[in-house]
Amino acid sequence: MNTGELVELAQQLRVDSVRASAAAGSGHPTSSMSAADLMAVLLANHFRYDFDRPAHPANDRFVLSKGHASPLLYAAYKAAGAVDDEELLTFRKLDSRLEGHPTPRKLPWVETATGSLGQGLPVGVGIALSGKRLDRSDYRVWVLCGDSELAEGSIWEAAEHAGHEHLDNLTAIVDVNRLGQRGPTRHGHDLDAYARRFQAFGWHTVEVDGHDVDAIDRAYGEAASTKGQPTAILARTLKGKGVADVEDREGLHGKPLKNADDAIEELGGVRDLRVQVQEPPAARILHAVRAGHLDLPRWDTGEEVATRDAYGQALAALGTGRGDVVALDGEVGDSTRTEYFAKEHADRYFECYIAEQQMVAAAVGLAARGWVPYAGTFAAFLTRAYDFVRMASISGAGINLVGSHAGVAIGQDGPSQMGLEDLAMMRAIHGSTVLYPCDANQTARLIAQMADLEGIRYLRTGRGESPVLYGADEEFPIGGSKVLRFSQSDRLTVVAAGVTVHEALKAAEALEQEGIRIRVVDLYSVKPVDRATLRQAAEDTGCLLTVEDHREEGGLGDAVLDAFTDGRPVPRLVRLAVRTMPGSASPEEQLHAAGIDVESIAAAARLLVEQAIVP
Repeated sequence: MNTGELVELAQQLRVDSVRASAAAGSGHPTSSMSAADLMAVLLANHFRYDFDRPAHPANDRFVLSKGHASPLLYAAYKAAGAVDDEELLTFRKLDSRLEGHPTPRKLPWVETATGSLGQGLPVGVGIALSGKRLDRSDYRVWVLCGDSELAEGSIWEAAEHAGHEHLDNLTAIVDVNRLGQRGPTRHGHDLDAYARRFQAFGWHTVEVDGHDVDAIDRAYGEAASTKGQPTAILARTLKGKGVADVEDREGLHGKPLKNADDAIEELGGVRDLRVQVQEPPAARILHAVRAGHLDLPRWDTGEEVATRDAYGQALAALGTGRGDVVALDGEVGDSTRTEYFAKEHADRYFECYIAEQQMVAAAVGLAARGWVPYAGTFAAFLTRAYDFVRMASISGAGINLVGSHAGVAIGQDGPSQMGLEDLAMMRAIHGSTVLYPCDANQTARLIAQMADLEGIRYLRTGRGESPVLYGADEEFPIGGSKVLRFSQSDRLTVVAAGVTVHEALKAAEALEQEGIRIRVVDLYSVKPVDRATLRQAAEDTGCLLTVEDHREEGGLGDAVLDAFTDGRPVPRLVRLAVRTMPGSASPEEQLHAAGIDVESIAAAARLLVEQAIVP
């Protein structure tokens, strides 16, 4: 398009943003209006995309990091012919595809859910990594950011990672409109302040007037021709551009325009321009082919093996059997054992360093391109990336997360390194799967199954060695459990997972010498939980004792309780969990101090049995 046509298209995008927000009675029209020229030039002159084939391997990728400016995105979809005017005006209404913040669950052209600011650029880095290192395609990744979100640390994790990886297929377009939600941003219209920061991380920067379509056009061309560096286009804009009553004024964020009809008239009225978006070039990406047979590692029963070691070996084997599996690490691969994968599949391994938010975001970006990512770090450190996990669920992203060094059983490192809340936070994620294996063969089998699940998958591993309980050919269905000790005269059922399974078995042996038989259930699938087995155990024994190396809230005990939320009588349920603040001590001392070791389990079982026979 020429200059005049671009100006008209930008005005149409502004008008449609106002109209959509007015129809909804809510939304962010002024945030959309500031970036309308940026979007118009990109859509008409630089973006290569086939809206009929969103999975086309050569399509450019666009991420709206400032997700609240969704009216602008939907207006652009209308201009491209992907949605019609009638649908545009369903914005934010029940059952509409055009939600307040865009999600790929509803729209095939959306790469990732946004709305929690500071996440679009990190995910864009993951998509760009896929294009550069895996897809080997020349598609470009365009990310439209707001200036307010540049206060988020995750933006700078992404900026450093992109600079380090020389992602010259990535362009960040920053809409510097100076106004945040409650007033001016930290740096206002100081484009140089933002430029210095991006340049420090190895980016090429271009500063432009964000309402000069010719300058924007040249900036996009410069970004596309820059080699060896990602590019940040820093555009000075005005919030509410084009309507005098709202332009560059505070206090109007997130509000539809009061006089929408007058604003539309001031902007030149309703238009119906159509953009012929450039077709992507012909391309063919060779998709990874799965091997016919997966050769998982095997261990003999009785061997002493840490589940983190089993994870590393199983992941490396999975990478051999499946070329679509990739691994990400947060600079702890020697501890989590993700390094095993790195040594065998270096081309599909991504070191994210100590930047857990970027690690999870990159996994989401890679998943958006069809890869099956496994991202690992200490379970405790995944809490730092929890918002990214939450947003990944909203995206419908399929990612595998592995948290090692779980619980007090890690020993002397102390509480800062102990994952004690991870089961709770992962269980709370919509549609998640949460797994907690107790031995090596179980770990390997579950790691392999995770690759074919949907949504967020989390597996918890331990630091210390533990005996192998199961044969290498044992099956572990998701949503199942294993009853390890059983008799018709069981007095109660101990439900355990991970390290506490071994403690429970030792307690059962000791109690049997005293004439007290107890059932032991290995609840390796914490979510979904094996309701049938738990209900049968409650019916048979009358009492359930859960024991977990985790905080009492939200973990194994609550998972067991979920089996009895259908209105049936809830059995007697007693919980052993970590209720103190641990210090530094040996693993054995830690388990004892927390009251979840063999002695504590046996003592609790004796007390429960005694109470059960009191008249």
